[in-house]
Amino acid sequence: MSPVISFLTGRRTKWLVLLFWVVVGGIAGSTAAKLPGIEKNDPAAFLPASAQSTKVQALLPRFAGARDQLATVVYHRAGGLGAGDRAIIAADRQRVDASPTRAVAQQPALATVTSKDGTTAYFSVPMSSSADINQLTTAVDHLRSIVGEGTGGLDVKVTGQAASLVDSVKVFKGIDGTLLLAAGLLVAVLLLLIYRSPFLWLLPLVAVGFAYQAAQGAVYASALHGLVVNGQSAGILTVLVFGVGTDYALLIVARYREELRRHQDHHEAMAAALRRSGPAIVASGSTVTLSLLCLLASSLNSDKGLGPVCAIGVVVAVVAMLSVLPALLLALGRRVFWPFVPRYSAAEAAGTAAPASRLWAALGRLVARRDRTVWIGTAAVLAVCSLGLLHLDTNLTNAQSFTSSVDSVEGQAILSQSFPSGITAPLFVVVPVADARQAAAAAARTPGIAQVLPAQTSGNLALVPAIANAADSTPRADATVVALRHTLTSSVDPTALVGGASAIDYDVRQATVRDEKVVIPMVLAVVLVILALLLRALLGPVLLVLTVILSYLASLGVAAVANTSLFGFAATSPSIPLFGFIFLVALGCDYNIFLMARIREEAQRTGTRSGVLRGLEATGGVITSAGLILAGTFAVLGLLPLVVLAEIGFIVAFGVLLDTFVVRTLLVPALAHDVSRAWWWPGSLWRRPDAGEAAGPAPAASTAGPA
Repeated sequence: MSPVISFLTGRRTKWLVLLFWVVVGGIAGSTAAKLPGIEKNDPAAFLPASAQSTKVQALLPRFAGARDQLATVVYHRAGGLGAGDRAIIAADRQRVDASPTRAVAQQPALATVTSKDGTTAYFSVPMSSSADINQLTTAVDHLRSIVGEGTGGLDVKVTGQAASLVDSVKVFKGIDGTLLLAAGLLVAVLLLLIYRSPFLWLLPLVAVGFAYQAAQGAVYASALHGLVVNGQSAGILTVLVFGVGTDYALLIVARYREELRRHQDHHEAMAAALRRSGPAIVASGSTVTLSLLCLLASSLNSDKGLGPVCAIGVVVAVVAMLSVLPALLLALGRRVFWPFVPRYSAAEAAGTAAPASRLWAALGRLVARRDRTVWIGTAAVLAVCSLGLLHLDTNLTNAQSFTSSVDSVEGQAILSQSFPSGITAPLFVVVPVADARQAAAAAARTPGIAQVLPAQTSGNLALVPAIANAADSTPRADATVVALRHTLTSSVDPTALVGGASAIDYDVRQATVRDEKVVIPMVLAVVLVILALLLRALLGPVLLVLTVILSYLASLGVAAVANTSLFGFAATSPSIPLFGFIFLVALGCDYNIFLMARIREEAQRTGTRSGVLRGLEATGGVITSAGLILAGTFAVLGLLPLVVLAEIGFIVAFGVLLDTFVVRTLLVPALAHDVSRAWWWPGSLWRRPDAGEAAGPAPAASTAGPA
């Protein structure tokens, strides 16, 4: 790594590095803007090929109109629809049939259906399956402009699969701009408060900007070659690059400021800073990247795509922070720290300076005096927080997935009061033609099925539509899908398939449960191996992984309670346990690496217990600052109108703060201090006598974090 560092910190090469990133930013910027245009937000695209609903989706084009998505116009009057209302409905149908919507609909609106109590009526417009999302959005928007929202007590909504898909996709439009602006402003404010300099805060932000542009360009290029990108992964990419990139920037700047007190030449100071912080940053980035790539083992394409998308962002952030940020700092010299410019100190250079942080020194003394009490006490607090898991409910439905009012959700609620909830999105049973009649009879007697429609045939296959009583993605809908599949395979044909919207949602949730069982152990193994290699030990890394797991369980427990009791969400998204684990374990390991790399460095000189206190004092400021920024950037996800993103934002933000102020500040240092030299078992430090410990902890050489 030394030749690379020598190149990056050269007096002339810094300008080449800056020029390179300007060129990369220009090229990437021209492609990054195209990323939203290739996102795939349809849940049907997330499923593996082996899922029943995926197989049904592939067969639907063989049946006329089966793949068409319905846009359903719902009319409701509490006192009952009158003659004037029926005239409005008839006129609306005529205008819809004569409108440009027909370019997507390709057939007239279906017959109007009125409820038995006379309060609700609807007609559906089949939208072509060949229409892309932009055409579908235009058609649904035009349909809504034709029918309006109703007046004089008549309530009019447009719902159905087509409208629901359009409303979901609209949530993601502008998401990148919103997140970019919010994350950028938040990071700028926090950096300004941390550095207390009118200039320094700009440099990490500029470096992160380069990283973000390059990451978006790389993700776009990967998407053109088959990588699945959706609005959720693109949004997480934004906050991840800003959060992780700024974390690494803080570590570099803190170590650079420390080395400026030890070196008269700022180029030499930067070289020393990169030699000491670079390995920890590379190890941290590698851990996060490999943990995210474990998602490639997922069965869900959305999860499988999220891993590489975010991994690309982390890799680019590491490269950018280790190249363009040092170049920017070197170009401006010491004066960039004004008004708190670090000056060369002979005492600092000799390593005899007194500790500069009273807070972290005081925490060190607490850890030294009461190490076992501290780590047992903090572990007990985390265990209590974990009890919130008893409140965990992962049955968030599609209708509950928005934080604000959505036309299609309101329309579906009105429709469900008078008709079976599955009326706009039937289940599809596919069986051999010879079994069509028997399959229809079996479906009709299945609990949860309200109506079975006439079968269609194509070649040797038959399609039997079935209307369910329950709305999509509810426990009742899941039970209906399970019962229907069991009835068909046990009494009709073992090869029978059940698909449709409710079946897709059920298969997505089942795949999510499977992915948790596969991916979580893989991530833990990756983290353990990297920590063992970095620390050249085994016992310490095992204990660190246990603290990460405990921290995750505590965060998920608090999030489970907060989602329903504090934020008023109906439930927790089924994807939260896996996503929360990936980000909290990978990012929590970041701080483990920052802290333990410094502790090991100090322990080699002064012994383990003294090294723990020196490492805590040296990294306390930078880890705290990094945690605040990373938590803040993920909290920005709460600004978006999707429950799942708001929940991801909260669990990661809370978990990072828990890691920062409890786990990495108290639990890990106290545990390492108590375990002492055995922490490094079976490595060389375990076998080395701790000569320095008998005399008690020496003062830390200096601090590495912002005051």
